[in-house]
Amino acid sequence: MDERRGVDEHDAVAVAERVASGRASAREVLEESLARVARLDPPLNAFSVVLAEAARAEADARDAAQAAGEPLGPLHGVPVAVKEELDVAGAVTTYGGEANSAAASADAELVRRLRAAGAVVVGKTTMPEFGAFPFTEGASRGLTRNPWDPSRTPGGSSGGTAVAVATGMVPVAVGGDGGGSIRIPSACCGLFGLKPQRGRVTAAPQPHLWWALGTTGPLARSVRDAALVYDVVRGSLPSDLHHAGEAGSFVEAAGRGPGRLRVGWSVRPVTRGVRPHPEHVAAVHDTARLLAELGHEVREVDPRYPDPTAAFVPQFLAGIRSEAELVQHPERLERRTRETLRLGAWVTPRVREAALRRTRTVSALANRVFEGDGAVDVLLTPATAHRPARAGVLDGRGTVASSLLALPSIAYAALWNVAGNPAAAVPAGLASDGLPLAVQLVGRTDDEPTLLSLSAQLEAARPWSFPPAS
Repeated sequence: MDERRGVDEHDAVAVAERVASGRASAREVLEESLARVARLDPPLNAFSVVLAEAARAEADARDAAQAAGEPLGPLHGVPVAVKEELDVAGAVTTYGGEANSAAASADAELVRRLRAAGAVVVGKTTMPEFGAFPFTEGASRGLTRNPWDPSRTPGGSSGGTAVAVATGMVPVAVGGDGGGSIRIPSACCGLFGLKPQRGRVTAAPQPHLWWALGTTGPLARSVRDAALVYDVVRGSLPSDLHHAGEAGSFVEAAGRGPGRLRVGWSVRPVTRGVRPHPEHVAAVHDTARLLAELGHEVREVDPRYPDPTAAFVPQFLAGIRSEAELVQHPERLERRTRETLRLGAWVTPRVREAALRRTRTVSALANRVFEGDGAVDVLLTPATAHRPARAGVLDGRGTVASSLLALPSIAYAALWNVAGNPAAAVPAGLASDGLPLAVQLVGRTDDEPTLLSLSAQLEAARPWSFPPAS
């Protein structure tokens, strides 16, 4: 269905209001979600596992609590899904492969917080093994397909999450972003995806997600949904390697105007040798004009991007190794994963620590665009360089070839994982191929509120639609 964001029946906020008002029970909403999964998922492959009976028991518990007059959380009765790399009690944390067999004994802290807010966990979503590439496909889980065009990829590595939300199988779902893995599938599937500030969301029970690169968060059908989920799950623990600064209420930020901002735009990729698709360039130009019409000061800038390679690649390889060390059956790892681990053997702890030091330097250089004379409040760029690739693009390819194919997807995104800044993929209409367009908004350190306010303003001025088949 081609619903507009403002009247979306699958919006998480709308679902929570529907249950809280008594117009539907948590069980009824869950059954609607499970029916959509059963109808839509088989050809798309968004879910790696559906926890139907556990979810029914959880929904019944939500209804019993409501009947008893207990306080309702902000996500009361809302069905959610969780990316495979996060622990869900009673389910195997597969990391997208077959190398684990024992179910997790406890929820990851983020999942615990979702449940505490009243959410109902429907299942876990597909990802490439260890999230290594921005295409959701692999030997174990097969191909996950874009609901706008099943011959195309939904991006990755949170591709299953994106498909589940774009089709309304669940109103909102959690992904992870170590090099663009929230923003890339959001861009491919027409969703709002905010990578938060490094350290904004806890990685517990792990101390980090790919050292300084990764974080987790929702892929959402609306800005207000993303803000609501972030206000539920945000906050670090002493065990976390990184901790973000103060930022205020995200829900309040999404509900207020951004004021007059200085917006700088650039279509220059961070990655050399990559040329952006003309329609991605046009989307930036169109968004810049719209922002000017909305009263912002908008101008082209030269971000003077630093090269993040020496900081990114060692942490990427060390991050995959740290997750591979957690699995119970390493002999079951996919061939490409084993090759990646062999190729990454040069990343010793000393090399990794040097990369972390380089991260601080890259962050300082990347943030020059937000500082001094000519500073901007927000940087506007393409979200990705190329259109969504065909599904199965990695078939038969090794680590090096797969990494080269990934470069256009991460050309604008990965720098901000190294720098740590918040960055969001915001829908920008449809391209001539019928698939979504998106732009990226990058904010100052700890300034998710400005990105949420500005994104909500764009959402109101330029509503977007969901896949017709949904």
